[in-house]
Amino acid sequence: MVVLSLKICVRQCNVVKTMQFEPSTAVYDACRIIRERVPEAQTGQASDYGLFLSDEDPRKGIWLESGRTLDYYMLRNGDILEYKKKQRPQKIKMLDGAVKTVMVDDSKTVGELLVTICSRIGITNYEEYSVIQETVDEKKEDGMGTLKKDRTLLRDERKMEKLKAKLHTDDDLNWLDHSRTFREQGVDENETLLLRRKFFYSDQNVDSRDPVQLNLLYVQARDDILNGSHPVSFEKACEFGGIQAQIQFGPHIEHKHKPGFLDLKEFLPKEYIKQRGAEKKIFQEHKNCGELTEIEAKVKYVKLARSLRTYGVSFFLVKEKMKSKNKLVPRLLGITKESVMRVDEKTKDVVQEWPLTTVKRWAASPKSFTL
Repeated sequence: MVVLSLKICVRQCNVVKTMQFEPSTAVYDACRIIRERVPEAQTGQASDYGLFLSDEDPRKGIWLESGRTLDYYMLRNGDILEYKKKQRPQKIKMLDGAVKTVMVDDSKTVGELLVTICSRIGITNYEEYSVIQETVDEKKEDGMGTLKKDRTLLRDERKMEKLKAKLHTDDDLNWLDHSRTFREQGVDENETLLLRRKFFYSDQNVDSRDPVQLNLLYVQARDDILNGSHPVSFEKACEFGGIQAQIQFGPHIEHKHKPGFLDLKEFLPKEYIKQRGAEKKIFQEHKNCGELTEIEAKVKYVKLARSLRTYGVSFFLVKEKMKSKNKLVPRLLGITKESVMRVDEKTKDVVQEWPLTTVKRWAASPKSFTL
């Protein structure tokens, strides 16, 4: 009979035992056998532990699925398996700066973990949220190009990068893949991930009865207005600024809330900070909010943000072929829950819009998208 001889490392005790298994042994049964034969492995709940096959590259280490057999993983005699706890703490940062520590199962995919993360935070529609890895060591390859030859692919890369930074597109947000684990995507155990709404589908239902999601919606909308993702007029910017003042400081107090009180860069997009009378205009809008509570003011802010044409749009900077010319020009591609848009990269005005119901076919390759 063929026997597989494996070195089992019980991590918390630094104990290594050589054990023999039949290759057809299920991973679940292997874990049970280890607990029975190794005293140091008899701690905690059995369901919290699993077998981990490590690699020199931490991203390539894998958790063995309990329903699979050992021979499925093509293990060889002398291979080392770690018997260790699957649960570990993961720090999650909210857009308002709050950081929460959530216990996650390291063997599960991001999609599975979002159910756990969102429920602990108080979010029910977890499928509309995702997590972003804010620090990435490797620079992604640029997929932009022209229709001529490879040697011209990067000639205006610098220009495109500047545009991308200015426009705050979704290209550079490092959303984690829901079908893979944190480990497979190079997430360090001590890293903090950013939780952010990725899809705007049921946000219309978020109101004062759901203060957690309301706050997350408010913070995301506020940041997108201040950084220029949602371009607004001076009057509209001041209206948003006035509601924001109501949220942060409560009802307007005449002798206290006057020019010189605000740090305008926290209340207005940068192009309006030096505009004459800006702070006075914000306080007028603040005054118009009357006795609104913080929650009521957030509802008002989010409702006003939803009226913006760019609200709920994911923007990607692309290049589009000019008609009858062998030339590519920058263009924003916008995706919403209802449509696909061609958007002017300077003004963010919608040039053309296709409802998703009218799309007959589409195709995508690593460097192109055809609709």
